[in-house]
Amino acid sequence: MSHSATGLFCLALTLLGYFASKALYRRQRRIWLAPIIIAPITILVIVVALQIDVSDYFSYTHYLAAMLAPATIAFAVPIYRERKLISQYPITLSLGVVCGLLLGLGSSWLLVKLTNLPPELSHSLMVRSVSTPFAIEATGSFGGIPELTAMLVLLTGVIGMLICEPLFKAANIQSSIAKGVALGASAHGAGAAKANEIGHQEGVIASLTMIFTGIAMVLTAPLFAALLN
Repeated sequence: MSHSATGLFCLALTLLGYFASKALYRRQRRIWLAPIIIAPITILVIVVALQIDVSDYFSYTHYLAAMLAPATIAFAVPIYRERKLISQYPITLSLGVVCGLLLGLGSSWLLVKLTNLPPELSHSLMVRSVSTPFAIEATGSFGGIPELTAMLVLLTGVIGMLICEPLFKAANIQSSIAKGVALGASAHGAGAAKANEIGHQEGVIASLTMIFTGIAMVLTAPLFAALLN
């Protein structure tokens, strides 16, 4: 199969995997069947089994990642729609954004220092705690690779989505505001989706926190890159 044909096959596989996993999740609401989990695993297994080169896979699928940049404009909609909620909890949201940003960067920096990771992985890891569109934009300041950063963001979101409820129970966190802020600041889109399953207010707060944390990351990435490097 030619390079172009392989690339088109991978693009079709990615789109099919996403829409099929969404249809399956609508029928069976099981956490392990969530599209963010089942679709990447299925695609990865097929790509590895067929021994498809990474460059072939990204030859056309990189357009999907490129579409994330203009999609960030859509984040203005929930900000406008929930402006009353923002004015109601300005301090809570602000503290959530600041703590999420600092803890995300700090934990990534600590992991890099404690392990012997390859440079490209270390640099791409720094912005893993914010949503993919913002992470791809901010990773350049740290010298990261956008495609690798996107995978690390996905992994971070899945882990956060899986462990959030046991952590909430262990810490006896009952506040819907606290749950939403925690999920939005640490697990970005996957966390916001999980928060929406927990409750409407949790989902709204998580979405707002995710957006503001991502914006803060993009704006402060050059400064933090200079400090941490």
